[in-house]
Amino acid sequence: MDFRDIIRQKPYLLWWVRDYDALNEEAVVEAVLNNGDWEELQDLIKILGRDQVAGIFFKQMGYPRCNYSDKRANFFKNYFSEYARGNTH
Repeated sequence: MDFRDIIRQKPYLLWWVRDYDALNEEAVVEAVLNNGDWEELQDLIKILGRDQVAGIFFKQMGYPRCNYSDKRANFFKNYFSEYARGNTH
């Protein structure tokens, strides 16, 4: 299963995108963390791995413009700091 398949199966996560093949991992991680539920997060982790999802999340948190709400950012900082290896910030 490709990480883009999550969006193909659940297009409401990125309803404005038509070309799923053009999506990169960062876009899919952001869509799932912002708009997905726990099951979709677990699907993403099965495909990419928890450490890779955490690494992408923390990379995105370092950008000048971050698209995560304060509540989501706080939740995922705590979650990945606890459960992902080597990605505590």
